Amino acid sequence: MRAWIGLLLLPHLAFGQVYRWVDEQGRVHYGQQPQGANAQAVEVRPQVVERDAATQAREQRAERYFQARRDEQAQAAQARREQQAQLARECAQLRAALASMPEGRRYYQPVANGERHYYSDQELDAARVQLGGQLSGRCQ
Repeated sequence: MRAWIGLLLLPHLAFGQVYRWVDEQGRVHYGQQPQGANAQAVEVRPQVVERDAATQAREQRAERYFQARRDEQAQAAQARREQQAQLARECAQLRAALASMPEGRRYYQPVANGERHYYSDQELDAARVQLGGQLSGRCQ
C-alpha cells in the first residue's frame, strides 16, 4: 500500500512538501496542502526495487527475443521495398519496350552475328499483345 501511495505522490514531490492527516471518519489522506491541525509533513522516498538474477535473466531473454522480432520485421520490410523497386524497374522496362514499338515503323532486334532481324507486321502485333499482357498482369 505504501508503495502505491508513494508512486501516486511521486509526481508531486517536485512541487513541494507532502502532508498526511486523518479526517473525522478515521480515513488517512495525503496532499500538498495540510488539512486540519493534525496534518504532519511526510518524507516520501522512492522505493528501489532490486531484481534477482533469475528476473534479470528473464528480462534479458525477453529483450533479446523482442530485438530479434524487430530485426526480422525490419528485414521483411527491406525485402518488400526491394521487391517493389524490382517490380517498378521491370514495369518501366516493359513500358519502354512497348513504347519503342511505334505504329507504322519497322522494328528490329539485333541478332548474335550483328545483323538485324526485322519483325513482320504479324510478329510486331504479337509482340505488342505479349508486352501489353505482361504489363496488365504485373503492373497496375
